[in-house]
Amino acid sequence: MPHPILLTAADIEATEAVARPHPLNPNALRLRKSLGDATGLTQLGVHRIELPPGRDSSEYHRHLYEEEFVYVLVGQGRALIDEQAHAIGPGDFLGFPRNGPAHVITNTGDAPLVLLVAGQRLEQDVCDYPHRRKRLYMRGEQSDLVDFDAIEPG
Repeated sequence: MPHPILLTAADIEATEAVARPHPLNPNALRLRKSLGDATGLTQLGVHRIELPPGRDSSEYHRHLYEEEFVYVLVGQGRALIDEQAHAIGPGDFLGFPRNGPAHVITNTGDAPLVLLVAGQRLEQDVCDYPHRRKRLYMRGEQSDLVDFDAIEPG
């Protein structure tokens, strides 16, 4: 059966969120509803993300090739971008171009922070985690996480 083209607000509300912790950050917990997957998108990931109070969206990171954006729907938070903190709230938009600054979002309020997040789904990408001094090489379903110190320039 083909995927629906339209997801109504009621459809999205009825969808069960999937808890997505981040393996490099024990404080990162996203409650994710994948709108893109539900409608059959394969080249673009589109998600409704809910962050519980005090939780991070991911590990502080930057993509070398993929682009992504975040649009704040509900709640209050903090975006750490290139080591600078910025208060964010409903209606704010964050666009992260390829090879852009490292970033992470934290829910600073006492209610859920709800975000619309989208990004490319390239077959290959490289993601840096500056605070952990690690680099993730992604190739389809395979990935390799290496320490910055182990990377040899070619």
